[in-house]
Amino acid sequence: MLLPIRSLLTGLFALLLFATPLLAAEKAIIILDGSGSMWAQIEGKARIEIARETLSKVLAGVPDELELGFMSYGHREKGSCDDIELLVPPGAGTVAAISKAAAGITPKGKTPISAAVKLAAEELKYTEDKATVILITDGLETCEADPCALASTLESQGVDFTTHVVGFGLTDEEGKQVACLAENTGGKYIAAGDETALTEALKTTVAEVAAPAAPEPAPEPTPAAAEFNLVPQVVIAEGDTTIASDADIVWEIHKANADGSQGEYVATEYGPNYKG
Repeated sequence: MLLPIRSLLTGLFALLLFATPLLAAEKAIIILDGSGSMWAQIEGKARIEIARETLSKVLAGVPDELELGFMSYGHREKGSCDDIELLVPPGAGTVAAISKAAAGITPKGKTPISAAVKLAAEELKYTEDKATVILITDGLETCEADPCALASTLESQGVDFTTHVVGFGLTDEEGKQVACLAENTGGKYIAAGDETALTEALKTTVAEVAAPAAPEPAPEPTPAAAEFNLVPQVVIAEGDTTIASDADIVWEIHKANADGSQGEYVATEYGPNYKG
């Protein structure tokens, strides 16, 4: 059932919107699939049209200080695995430019997912800064690359690199081939299934991404060094709590043997208020 796709896209871009407080100090690039299959229709409307409209609508509520970029692939020529273009470099106040760039995409070619994600990561300087890529695709890798291996490499080399992926009408088996891009980088894969499952998936994803980062716990205060580590007391009788304060008391101090028995003599002290 492909009917929930519009809701899927709305939810994905809402994820970006809700995550704004967390992304304000970092950069993100949205990659929109521009391959030929994006002309496939849902309820008489092309997927690319739904994507354009939803993207423009959601980004309208994004604060200007959020640094966003926009990339597409397969939108300029057929049969090329090199047809990848950074249409809007990441920066603040790019919402209008992104909406305009998305409106100009004409799906034509192949689906070089891995190369596009890698290029986006490099543009975001993922080895130096925290970086996020949001990939929107209705197809699988068609350029003889391994998205799963790429994701593992980006994760290991990046400072804090994350890819979120949304798939259009992919089967469970097909979804696994692109879901690893998200899973291997700590991101989320969102698939279009039935509407109930999609709604719950989006709720979970949005809640997790939008949740504020937990603050670092305050370090435990270092206890002050004790002036004395031996402060004995004498009571009148076993079980009594009355402290003997006027008795002639002699403290004979010994080390303890390993078995707990009395060991080597150390010192003799006097008085009920002895501390040592």
